[in-house]
Amino acid sequence: MASIGIFYGSSSGVTKAVAEQIAEAFDVEDFNVFNMEEDFTDFDDMLAFDVLIFGCSTWGSGEVQNDWRDPLLDLDNDKPSFAGKTIAVFGAGDYKAHGEQFVSALGILHDKFKARGATLVGSFPTDGYTYTYSFAERDGKFVGFPFDNINEEDKTPARLAAWIDSLKGELDL
Repeated sequence: MASIGIFYGSSSGVTKAVAEQIAEAFDVEDFNVFNMEEDFTDFDDMLAFDVLIFGCSTWGSGEVQNDWRDPLLDLDNDKPSFAGKTIAVFGAGDYKAHGEQFVSALGILHDKFKARGATLVGSFPTDGYTYTYSFAERDGKFVGFPFDNINEEDKTPARLAAWIDSLKGELDL
Protein backbone atom coordinates (compact mmCIF):
# COMPACT_ATOMS: atom_id res chain seq x y z
CA MET A 1 0.00 0.00 0.00
CA ALA A 2 1.22 3.49 -0.85
CA SER A 3 2.37 5.70 1.99
CA ILE A 4 0.53 9.03 2.14
CA GLY A 5 1.82 12.30 3.59
CA ILE A 6 -0.32 15.42 3.93
CA PHE A 7 1.42 18.80 4.04
CA TYR A 8 -0.56 21.99 4.55
CA GLY A 9 -0.18 25.64 5.42
CA SER A 10 -3.00 27.33 7.29
CA SER A 11 -3.28 30.88 8.58
CA SER A 12 -6.84 30.78 9.86
CA GLY A 13 -7.31 27.04 10.44
CA VAL A 14 -9.64 26.45 7.48
CA THR A 15 -7.08 24.54 5.38
CA LYS A 16 -5.97 22.63 8.48
CA ALA A 17 -9.55 21.48 9.11
CA VAL A 18 -9.89 20.18 5.56
CA ALA A 19 -6.46 18.50 5.80
CA GLU A 20 -7.67 16.66 8.89
CA GLN A 21 -10.83 15.52 7.08
CA ILE A 22 -8.73 14.24 4.17
CA ALA A 23 -6.41 12.43 6.59
CA GLU A 24 -9.40 10.75 8.21
CA ALA A 25 -10.86 9.73 4.85
CA PHE A 26 -7.56 8.16 3.77
CA ASP A 27 -6.85 6.69 7.22
CA VAL A 28 -3.59 8.66 7.41
CA GLU A 29 -1.91 8.56 10.82
CA ASP A 30 -1.52 11.87 12.67
CA PHE A 31 2.27 11.73 12.43
CA ASN A 32 1.97 11.76 8.61
CA VAL A 33 0.15 15.12 8.62
CA PHE A 34 2.52 18.08 8.53
CA ASN A 35 1.91 21.76 9.20
CA MET A 36 4.36 23.52 6.85
CA GLU A 37 5.11 26.21 9.43
CA GLU A 38 5.77 23.88 12.37
CA ASP A 39 6.77 20.48 10.95
CA PHE A 40 8.50 20.95 7.59
CA THR A 41 12.30 20.86 7.71
CA ASP A 42 13.34 19.91 4.18
CA PHE A 43 12.14 18.04 1.12
CA ASP A 44 13.29 14.70 2.53
CA ASP A 45 10.17 15.00 4.71
CA MET A 46 8.08 14.87 1.54
CA LEU A 47 10.19 12.44 -0.46
CA ALA A 48 9.65 9.76 2.19
CA PHE A 49 6.07 9.27 0.91
CA ASP A 50 4.71 7.73 -2.28
CA VAL A 51 1.63 9.98 -2.37
CA LEU A 52 1.66 13.60 -1.26
CA ILE A 53 -1.43 15.71 -0.64
CA PHE A 54 -0.69 19.43 -0.38
CA GLY A 55 -3.01 22.03 1.13
CA CYS A 56 -2.52 25.72 0.41
CA SER A 57 -4.91 28.64 0.44
CA THR A 58 -4.59 31.54 -1.98
CA TRP A 59 -3.73 34.99 -0.66
CA GLY A 60 -3.56 38.49 -2.13
CA SER A 61 -3.34 38.53 -5.87
CA GLY A 62 -2.93 34.79 -6.33
CA GLU A 63 -0.03 34.00 -4.01
CA VAL A 64 0.55 30.92 -1.91
CA GLN A 65 -0.13 30.96 1.81
CA ASN A 66 2.87 32.27 3.80
CA ASP A 67 4.00 28.87 5.13
CA TRP A 68 4.63 27.70 1.55
CA ARG A 69 6.72 30.70 0.38
CA ASP A 70 10.15 29.70 1.69
CA PRO A 71 9.80 26.00 0.82
CA LEU A 72 8.85 26.91 -2.77
CA LEU A 73 11.89 29.21 -3.02
CA ASP A 74 14.02 26.35 -1.70
CA LEU A 75 12.39 24.05 -4.25
CA ASP A 76 13.48 26.42 -7.02
CA ASN A 77 17.02 26.63 -5.65
CA ASP A 78 17.59 22.98 -4.68
CA LYS A 79 15.63 21.45 -7.58
CA PRO A 80 14.98 18.07 -5.91
CA SER A 81 13.36 15.44 -8.09
CA PHE A 82 9.83 14.34 -7.35
CA ALA A 83 9.87 11.69 -10.09
CA GLY A 84 7.86 8.68 -9.00
CA LYS A 85 5.77 10.73 -6.56
CA THR A 86 2.05 11.22 -6.97
CA ILE A 87 0.71 14.57 -5.78
CA ALA A 88 -2.77 16.02 -5.26
CA VAL A 89 -3.51 19.59 -4.16
CA PHE A 90 -6.37 21.29 -2.33
CA GLY A 91 -6.93 24.75 -0.98
CA ALA A 92 -9.16 27.59 0.10
CA GLY A 93 -10.13 30.64 -1.85
CA ASP A 94 -12.61 33.52 -1.65
CA TYR A 95 -14.52 33.99 -4.89
CA LYS A 96 -16.15 37.27 -3.82
CA ALA A 97 -13.06 39.12 -2.59
CA HIS A 98 -10.56 37.41 -4.90
CA GLY A 99 -12.56 36.01 -7.80
CA GLU A 100 -9.92 37.28 -10.21
CA GLN A 101 -7.37 34.83 -8.71
CA PHE A 102 -9.61 32.17 -7.18
CA VAL A 103 -7.48 29.32 -5.72
CA SER A 104 -4.58 30.25 -8.01
CA ALA A 105 -2.08 28.94 -5.43
CA LEU A 106 -3.14 25.42 -6.44
CA GLY A 107 -1.90 26.13 -9.95
CA ILE A 108 1.42 27.33 -8.57
CA LEU A 109 1.94 24.16 -6.51
CA HIS A 110 0.81 22.00 -9.43
CA ASP A 111 3.31 23.56 -11.82
CA LYS A 112 6.23 23.60 -9.37
CA PHE A 113 5.96 19.91 -8.57
CA LYS A 114 5.11 18.80 -12.09
CA ALA A 115 8.28 20.55 -13.26
CA ARG A 116 10.16 18.35 -10.74
CA GLY A 117 8.78 15.15 -12.29
CA ALA A 118 5.77 14.42 -10.07
CA THR A 119 2.55 12.93 -11.39
CA LEU A 120 -0.34 15.24 -10.49
CA VAL A 121 -3.79 13.81 -9.83
CA GLY A 122 -7.05 15.01 -8.32
CA SER A 123 -8.44 17.50 -10.81
CA PHE A 124 -11.93 18.74 -10.01
CA PRO A 125 -14.75 20.13 -12.17
CA THR A 126 -15.30 23.89 -12.26
CA ASP A 127 -19.08 23.35 -12.44
CA GLY A 128 -20.93 25.21 -9.70
CA TYR A 129 -18.08 27.58 -8.84
CA THR A 130 -18.28 31.34 -9.41
CA TYR A 131 -15.06 33.22 -10.18
CA THR A 132 -13.51 35.44 -12.82
CA TYR A 133 -10.15 33.71 -13.30
CA SER A 134 -8.07 30.98 -11.73
CA PHE A 135 -4.48 29.97 -12.50
CA ALA A 136 -5.58 26.59 -11.13
CA GLU A 137 -7.97 26.01 -14.04
CA ARG A 138 -6.65 23.85 -16.85
CA ASP A 139 -8.77 22.40 -19.65
CA GLY A 140 -12.02 23.29 -17.89
CA LYS A 141 -11.08 21.72 -14.54
CA PHE A 142 -9.26 22.82 -11.42
CA VAL A 143 -5.91 21.10 -10.90
CA GLY A 144 -7.03 20.11 -7.41
CA PHE A 145 -9.84 20.53 -4.92
CA PRO A 146 -10.93 24.15 -4.32
CA PHE A 147 -13.18 25.25 -1.51
CA ASP A 148 -14.56 28.58 -0.33
CA ASN A 149 -15.56 28.40 3.31
CA ILE A 150 -16.13 32.15 3.46
CA ASN A 151 -18.95 32.23 0.90
CA GLU A 152 -19.91 28.60 0.26
CA GLU A 153 -19.08 26.64 3.40
CA ASP A 154 -22.31 24.67 3.00
CA LYS A 155 -21.03 23.23 -0.31
CA THR A 156 -17.64 22.09 1.00
CA PRO A 157 -18.66 18.74 2.58
CA ALA A 158 -20.30 17.37 -0.58
CA ARG A 159 -17.56 18.71 -2.84
CA LEU A 160 -14.85 17.29 -0.58
CA ALA A 161 -16.54 13.89 -0.46
CA ALA A 162 -16.75 13.84 -4.27
CA TRP A 163 -13.08 14.79 -4.58
CA ILE A 164 -11.97 12.17 -2.08
CA ASP A 165 -13.96 9.45 -3.89
CA SER A 166 -12.47 10.50 -7.22
CA LEU A 167 -8.97 10.67 -5.78
CA LYS A 168 -9.26 7.23 -4.22
CA GLY A 169 -10.22 5.92 -7.65
CA GLU A 170 -7.23 7.59 -9.30
CA LEU A 171 -4.91 6.25 -6.61
CA ASP A 172 -6.54 2.81 -6.78
CA LEU A 173 -7.18 2.80 -3.03
